[in-house]
Amino acid sequence: MTPLDRDAVRRAFARAATRYESAAALQRTVEDRLIENLDRLAAPPARVLDLGAGPGRASAILKRRYPKAEVVALDAALPMLAAASRRAGWWRPFRRVGGEAEQLPFVDAAFDLVFSSLCLQWCAELTLVFDELRRVMRPGALLLVSTFGPETLIELREAWAAGDGAAHVNRFVDIATFGDALIAAGFRDPVLDRERLVATYPDARALMRELKAIGASNADATRRRGLGGKAGLARVVASYEALRRDGVVPATWEIIYAQAQAPESSQPRRGRGGELAAFPLEKLRGSRRKR
Repeated sequence: MTPLDRDAVRRAFARAATRYESAAALQRTVEDRLIENLDRLAAPPARVLDLGAGPGRASAILKRRYPKAEVVALDAALPMLAAASRRAGWWRPFRRVGGEAEQLPFVDAAFDLVFSSLCLQWCAELTLVFDELRRVMRPGALLLVSTFGPETLIELREAWAAGDGAAHVNRFVDIATFGDALIAAGFRDPVLDRERLVATYPDARALMRELKAIGASNADATRRRGLGGKAGLARVVASYEALRRDGVVPATWEIIYAQAQAPESSQPRRGRGGELAAFPLEKLRGSRRKR
């Protein structure tokens, strides 16, 4: 994965906390798609982790769905958890915890369900994240996650390449790499799916304003600071204009969905010591495209 500046990620989402929900239409859509997979649970969970909870929308939904469960919303950006307090009312409250996915502040085997929508792409070390998730999940617990794939914002990436040649858009892992990381951590029965969503905007500036509003800034640790001045930005906007159709410009979002079960604590991890973890192709459901 591209090396990430975790402090930059945390600051961007902290700044976006008050306006995130008004701009996060695509994020809500993906979250709802992931929630549909909860039917796979054989029994209601006793304890649920919403990893990368943001302003707590999914945490509140999970609490309504499982009113007897202890639901924990974890996020690295504390202002996001402050925003989530509006959803954590006295009637069906959920806990809010600050922390990082690579070092979860929980005891072993704490959760029956881990739900994480569009969070893991902001983690630099998937191996560490999946090892930590395995640690805090009870054997047989369900993991439901979504993340961005490498085609995400490909139009904007190419427009910046034409504008100044520098990297201004994050790069994300592909579905096979994501599946390999799950298997290497020992997760059982992984099933992955991929969806390609295409949103439209009046122009490239409108897309960039939305990205800033939701905190999705460039967090590449080797990134060039700034946008290259007015001339560089103008070249990016002009390059993007070549994609205009029917009065709007497109932006692609590749979404990877994954579900798997936590293994027994005695099950060895794979993909270590030079052994290659191979993701079985029959577990890949295929690709869907929606507009």
